[in-house]
Amino acid sequence: MRRLLRRRDEAETARRATVGEVAAGEVAAAAAVAMPMAAPDPVSAAFFDVDNTMMRGASIYHFARGLASRGLFTSKDLFRFAMGQLVFRIRGDENPAHIDEARETALAFVAGSKVEEIVRLGEEIYDEVMADRIWAGTRAIAQAHLDAGQRVWLVTATPVELARVIAQRLGLTGALGTVAETENGVYTGRLVGDLLHGPAKAEAVRALARREGLDLSRCSAYSDSANDLPLLSLVGHATAINPDAELREFARQNSWDIKDFRTGRKATMIGLPIAAGAGAVAGGIAAAVALRRYYRSSR
Repeated sequence: MRRLLRRRDEAETARRATVGEVAAGEVAAAAAVAMPMAAPDPVSAAFFDVDNTMMRGASIYHFARGLASRGLFTSKDLFRFAMGQLVFRIRGDENPAHIDEARETALAFVAGSKVEEIVRLGEEIYDEVMADRIWAGTRAIAQAHLDAGQRVWLVTATPVELARVIAQRLGLTGALGTVAETENGVYTGRLVGDLLHGPAKAEAVRALARREGLDLSRCSAYSDSANDLPLLSLVGHATAINPDAELREFARQNSWDIKDFRTGRKATMIGLPIAAGAGAVAGGIAAAVALRRYYRSSR
C-alpha cells in the first residue's frame, strides 16, 4: 500500500511539474516581445575602403607580417618592404609607370601559388594579426548599415581573396578587390582587368549597382584617401574617415561628413599606413616572395 501511495505521489508530482513547465513556457512565450527587424533595403548599399578606413594600416602589410612570423621570409625582407612603403607614403607616388612596374613584379612572384593556400593563410593571419586592428568606429558604421537592411561591401586594391576573408570575418555582404587570373586553382601571374584603384573602384561599384539594382544616389561610401574621390563622388552620401589632408579639405568644401578615429598624431598610424594602389601591390610583392619560397620548399 505504501508503495502504491508513493507511486501516486510521484506521479502527481511529475504531472504538476509538467503542467508547471508547460505553463511557464506559455507565459514566457506570451510575454516575449519580438525585436523589430529592419526591412531589407534593396536599392541602398554602403561601400568601405579597407586600408586606414576599416583597418589600421595596410591589410597586405599585415598579411606579409603574418607570413614573416611563420618563417616564410626574413625580418630583413619585411623591414626593406616597410621602408619602401614609408618612402612611398611620404612621396605619395602614384605614377602609373611605377604602379605598372610594381604590378608586374608582384604578378611574376605570385605565379604558381595555390589560391586555397592563400585563402587559408589569410584566414589565419586575419584572426592573429588583423582582427585587433579593425577600427571600432568604422565597424559600428558598417553595422548600422546592416541593421538598416542595407548591403555592405568592401572596395579595395587588396587581392580579392584577402578582401573576402576580411568581409566574411566582419559579417559583411562581400568584397570587391583586385582579381588575379587563375587556372585550376593556381595563379597564372596575370590580372583579370587591372588594379582596383582610384577610378577603377568607381567603375566596379557602377557595375555592381547595375547587377544588383542599386540606386547610387541612395548609397554611401567611406574612405581615408583622396585617391578614392571618384568612388566617393559617385554616391549620394560620402564620408571621409581618418582622411588624408587632401581628402579632408575636399570633404570640408563639399560639406561631407568627416570622422577621425585616430588618436595622437593624425599622420602617424600603426602598421605603416599606405595609400591604395601601388602601395597595396608593392605589399603583395613581399607576401608573394614569401609564398614563392614556401611553395618551393614544400615541393
